Amino acid sequence: MKGRLLLVEDDPALADLLKWHFEREDFDVAHTGDGEEAILLAAETPPDIILLDWMIEGLSGLEVCRRIRHMPEIANVPIIMLTGRGEETDRVRGLETGADDYVTKPFSPRELIARVNAVLRRVRPALAGQLLKVADLEMDIVSHKVKRAGETITLGPTEYRLMRHFLENPGRVFSRARLLDQVWGRRDRDIELRTVDVHIRRLRQAINLGGRPELIRTVRSAGYALDDDF
Repeated sequence: MKGRLLLVEDDPALADLLKWHFEREDFDVAHTGDGEEAILLAAETPPDIILLDWMIEGLSGLEVCRRIRHMPEIANVPIIMLTGRGEETDRVRGLETGADDYVTKPFSPRELIARVNAVLRRVRPALAGQLLKVADLEMDIVSHKVKRAGETITLGPTEYRLMRHFLENPGRVFSRARLLDQVWGRRDRDIELRTVDVHIRRLRQAINLGGRPELIRTVRSAGYALDDDF
């Protein structure tokens, strides 16, 4: 699967067409035509990318974009706005609100898929190659080797999966519950949220060995993120 895509489009015919094309490209597609519901869906199951129509029922696409950018767990999810507005001032307004790209209707599904893949390659390095890297930390997903500043780091299986998940989503904040969902595979009632804290601590000890700078950021009341800008 290439990733989770949230499609926010209130034109049923266009929504069905785009859903069909993206599912054919191996995307997991969730759809809604309502702005309020879009925010709830994004918060409940953070997508890898959002296709957001400017003119939708209820909240406008701009307001949905603005609100998402103020929610720590999903603030870094890339957003491509879809709109019939082609004026430069409208494009600038959309981008300034927080959109990563802007596609004017009418467009071909093939063009939109290419735009989505381009954005995902930029924000998720795993889609562009076999080497994931943030700052001086890198992971070769073919050989399963992890290095920091050129020195090999030994990780346990769970820490390795956590590290890969963070490297595939740099800068993005994940709650402990979300990490259990996406790294452990499902919410097992026998696994407690504090289990995540234990493995995060082990991961930090491994990658920070020798007094290296911290890369895993704790976001109070939100979760954890991997980046080198804090």
